Amino acid sequence: MAAVIAIVVIVGIIVLIALVLMGIYNGLVRSRVRSREAWSGIDVQLKRRADLIPNLVETVRGYAAHERQTFENVTRARAMLQQAGTAAEAAQANNFLTQTLRSLFAVAENYPELKANQNFLDLQNELSDIEEKIAYARQFYNRNVTDFNTRIQTFPSVIVANMFGFKQFEFFEAPEEAREVPKVSFAPPPAPAAPPSASPAAPPEPPDSPPES
Repeated sequence: MAAVIAIVVIVGIIVLIALVLMGIYNGLVRSRVRSREAWSGIDVQLKRRADLIPNLVETVRGYAAHERQTFENVTRARAMLQQAGTAAEAAQANNFLTQTLRSLFAVAENYPELKANQNFLDLQNELSDIEEKIAYARQFYNRNVTDFNTRIQTFPSVIVANMFGFKQFEFFEAPEEAREVPKVSFAPPPAPAAPPSASPAAPPEPPDSPPES
């Protein structure tokens, strides 16, 4: 009888451990899925941003064809973004693209007709909207990655993670200056100040009256 009880206890402990391990494994899988889904949100916005670049470059080129170096830098940054294979590479390429777009918009500042071009305005507004969505998606993704990476490094989850080969996700980072949405100022230049009006000349003083004799 004692042997049967011992066997039952051992089996119960094994089943309990198996259930705990299964629960940990399922939790890691769910966390990994959430991180991948969060990354897909970033990936969609990055592709939208890359798709805007050719139209934006061609619009600016129509007014400033001589700015060849600027156009080449933007095109190269777009290619880097499209070829990025990891979150870190995508973040680096996206930051480089942001810097080159600032140069492109700086060129646009010198062409009032371009700044008033409706196609350029629409592209700039759409780009700003995408930048805001990338910023939100980055926060959501990094939050999920933090949760997942913490799980696979803490006990007892680390045991299951090592057993089944769970790997850490890379963060999608952006320096502070790259988080600002590149914008062009369309405010009209301030009107020149009016010159001060000349004060009226004082009337001449009357001559001194002749002395009385």
